[in-house]
Amino acid sequence: MDSSPDTLDLTNLKNAVAALERAVKVSTQSEGFDAETCEVIRAGVIQSFAFTYELCWKFMKRWIEMNTTPAVVEVMFTKKELFRKSAELNLIIDPVTWFGFSAARNKTSHTYDGDTANNVAAVAKEFLPYAQDFLARLEQRL
Repeated sequence: MDSSPDTLDLTNLKNAVAALERAVKVSTQSEGFDAETCEVIRAGVIQSFAFTYELCWKFMKRWIEMNTTPAVVEVMFTKKELFRKSAELNLIIDPVTWFGFSAARNKTSHTYDGDTANNVAAVAKEFLPYAQDFLARLEQRL
């Protein structure tokens, strides 16, 4: 992998997406486990989701900073604006879906509530193919 300052090193993002994929896989195979084990697995899914989501938006921002004019970056003050610009640049498909992922990520600090944790874990599973697609789009552009 090229480590020049003009390219993105996707190693951390690849590792995060792979970790989320493993966590989701384990969670789908957890039927029959005791409640405590299921809770730990769910917590792992949520943690992997939160970490992968954070890396995704940061990589979007970095890619845009590296591949557009400074004027474009200066107008991106919110994640919603970042997701809209990322969709415009074909880094992601649907910014509105990413708005939902952002809302779920914001709820991860409240996962002590069982219903909230279950909802966030479900969103995390929905997020996986979007993160994989984003990573693939970045890889194609390097």
